[in-house]
Amino acid sequence: MKLVITIDTEEDNWSVYSSGGHTLKNIDRIPYLQELFDAFSVKPTYLITYPVAVDDRCIDMLGGIAKSGRCEIGMHCHPWNTPPFDEELNDKNSMLCNLPSDLQYKKMSCLHNTIMTNFNVLPVSFRSGRWGYNRDVAANLFRLGYKIDTSITPYINWSAYHGPDFSVISPRPFRFSCDDIFNETDKGDLLEVPASIDFLQHNSALCGYIDSKIRNSALSRLRLTGILDSMGLVNKVLMTPEETDSNRMIKLAKCLMKKEYKIINMFFHSTTLMAGLNQFVKTESDEKQFIQRIKDFLVFAKDAGVESIKLSDTVKLFSLCTANFILVKNFL
Repeated sequence: MKLVITIDTEEDNWSVYSSGGHTLKNIDRIPYLQELFDAFSVKPTYLITYPVAVDDRCIDMLGGIAKSGRCEIGMHCHPWNTPPFDEELNDKNSMLCNLPSDLQYKKMSCLHNTIMTNFNVLPVSFRSGRWGYNRDVAANLFRLGYKIDTSITPYINWSAYHGPDFSVISPRPFRFSCDDIFNETDKGDLLEVPASIDFLQHNSALCGYIDSKIRNSALSRLRLTGILDSMGLVNKVLMTPEETDSNRMIKLAKCLMKKEYKIINMFFHSTTLMAGLNQFVKTESDEKQFIQRIKDFLVFAKDAGVESIKLSDTVKLFSLCTANFILVKNFL
């Protein structure tokens, strides 16, 4: 099993849908985070937004880490602050998937070219802002030469926020074709590496069905999901130190190992590195706890022999797995 860590590396005021006026104070915390990663031989993937990609200080800092081979730079598109600004700024249009395909492409191409120019790297990994992903986004990724998407949050439905429904998608990485983005095919154009979100129970599909039915019905008012979680019957765990303590993240990792998954994808926002910038970390004490959760999990990963790789390295890993599968299939 391999560990990838994907970080939405973005402006401080990421929940404010405006085309300008952004600050980037949270980026000052990245060198401290990178020191922790370096100590555990972890190579994170920083998925960056347009405000980060055009800031000289960010370019110098993140570019230096990338140049030394200690991280990967990928793309994270917030449509509201990525040119061109041809759409109305509102909640619905904050989801990239809700924009016309040609406007999606213009924004994605703009950010892609900006990263190439300013960081002197060719990004091949992508996450859509607010998880706003669909078939048009995938087609535009393929058009731009991307290899990997990591925009899927398994067993989560974003429809209430004008977004996609991933409630029946598992966290298992898979190759897919742009015209059928949720189904696996050996000859797929792209690789999907979902955020690691799963149930601690063996039958994830059944747990996902129960969880979805409860959340989309009047039963949600009874907080039944919390009751089932406390009873150990349906335990959905997100591999993010923003919402999950280290013990539960470790339990999830062990569960994914038993299910013979090849990738753990830990995910979080760079804004969580600084108190007061989002709902996850509100105090200095929260900051320390957040970093400690990451450290605790990295200690576990090291002891368990889980090697860290860049997100782009997963392409080679799954190409090898596919080749071995075909060899065995032909032999049999």
